[in-house]
Order: sequence, then C-alpha cells, then structure tokens
Amino acid sequence: MIVPFAAGGPTDALARVLGARMSEALGQQIVVENIGGAGGTIGVSKAAKATPDGYTLLFTHMGTLAVNIALYKSLPYDSLKDLEPIGLGGTNPMVLVVKKDLPVKTFAEFQAYVKANQKKVQYGMAGIGAASHLGGLLLNSMMQVEVLEIPYKGTAPALNDLVSGQFDYMVDQAVNVLSQIQAGNIRALGVSTLKPLPQLPGVPTLDSAGLKGYEVTIWNGLFAPRGTPKEVIAKVNQALVTTLGDDKIRARLTELAVDVPTAQEATPQGLRDLLKASIDKWVPAVKAAGVKPE
Repeated sequence: MIVPFAAGGPTDALARVLGARMSEALGQQIVVENIGGAGGTIGVSKAAKATPDGYTLLFTHMGTLAVNIALYKSLPYDSLKDLEPIGLGGTNPMVLVVKKDLPVKTFAEFQAYVKANQKKVQYGMAGIGAASHLGGLLLNSMMQVEVLEIPYKGTAPALNDLVSGQFDYMVDQAVNVLSQIQAGNIRALGVSTLKPLPQLPGVPTLDSAGLKGYEVTIWNGLFAPRGTPKEVIAKVNQALVTTLGDDKIRARLTELAVDVPTAQEATPQGLRDLLKASIDKWVPAVKAAGVKPE
C-alpha cells in the first residue's frame, strides 16, 4: 500500500490503522510503503504505473488527485483515468488554530484583527498543496485578506513554530493539532465542518461563527492501478468495508477525529463520485486564488 507522503502524517497514520485490520480480512500482510515528494505526485505516479494485479494499492488524500491538477502544469497521471477507486477510508476535519498569545478569543475578534493588521499577520502551512495550505487558502479568500504566507516542509515543523509563536495562525487537520490544543499550547477558534467536533467541546464551526459557507474536509481513499480486475477490486473493497465496520477500528478513528465513511462512500462508485466532485470544487478555487502551478 503506497502512501505518497512521509511517515507520521495523518494519511500515513490512517493507512496503517486500516492496513493492519485489512491484512486480517484478506489473510495476507499489507505493507505500507512511504514514497513522498513533489506534493505526493511521485508516489501516486508509481502506484498508477504498477502492474494491475492487486498487489499494489494506493492510499492517498484528495490533494494529490484533485488539487494537484491546478497546482502543476502537468501531472504524470490522470486522476480519473489511471486509477481504479476502491473505497473511501476516512475524512479528516480541520481546525483554525492561533498562537496562544494572539490577542483574540473568538473568530469575530480574529477576523477583525487580521483585517486590521494584514501587513504584519502571518499564516503558516505545510507546503504548497498540503491540507493546511488548502484550508488557509480558502479561509483567507473568504475573509478577503492578503497576509504573509509561510510555507514549511511538512506539518511538524510548521506546528512547532506555531507553538513557539513564530507565526500567527494555521488551518490544519484535527488529528495534527488536537494534542497541542488540549495541552494549551495553541488555541482553537473554529472547526471546518458544518457540525462541531465532539473532540473539541465549546469550539464552534467557522460557518456558524461568521464565515458562512466555509467547509473544508480532507478525505483519504484507497485506489488500485487502472486495469486491476473487478473481482480483485471487489475483494479488497470487502476487506475495507469489514475493517470500517470493526468496533475497535471505529473507536480508534474517533480518537483520531476521523469521520468513518458511510456504506455508500466506502464503495468504488462512491469514491469515484467524491473524486469528481472534489476536482470540480478545488480546481477552480485554486486557480481563482492565483496559486501558480509548480
């Protein structure tokens, strides 16, 4: 199972949780292989070009298959044509977090502060095309502000600098920031879903806090190379569905603030529809924001 990012991130963590249980369902060990670089395109490309015999799978998030279409002048794969969807693995909500000494307590205060201090406010993210880049991109666009963007080489260094107060805010996946919020090292002002997160009681949705229509979630899906036999897709999908129905797995995903897919989302067609919808949503949004392809 190729994960096109470095070990330790949200996609990798989810792949390992699901992969271990799927191994039991399939009766065959699944080995996670991390192939990072170039916004995930290197790993995705390797998976897309692998022999379609069911022995190479891809577990990746929407950025590599939808957002990268707008970020790169040319991709070594076609997201819709070169991969066979197997099923959705989980969806990660995001959280707007600020350094603990930023003089704001609510989203309304935050928005007013950012608008009044655009020339000195800084937001950080884990690199072009990362989930934190997308979350911040949409947030800043909807607030109609232009602030200094600080790209990092990964979530860990970005989060470390936010904790130490090197920049002002970021929007990142809940699984990355929960422990720091709970420890009081950073402050949460809003969540990216339309419903509050049980893991963050008292933190409102950004939609209800004043940024009407703001909704960003990062989904992770399981794919195979184009041409993989239908019976193989069906067998792996059944192992995924069995895994997602396991009470221990569901409890673990809840701990990670991951939303468990519905029965329809966990089907190959459900994932295909989600990918198409994500391309339709994010490609125009990224282009409208003026982010230049690399």
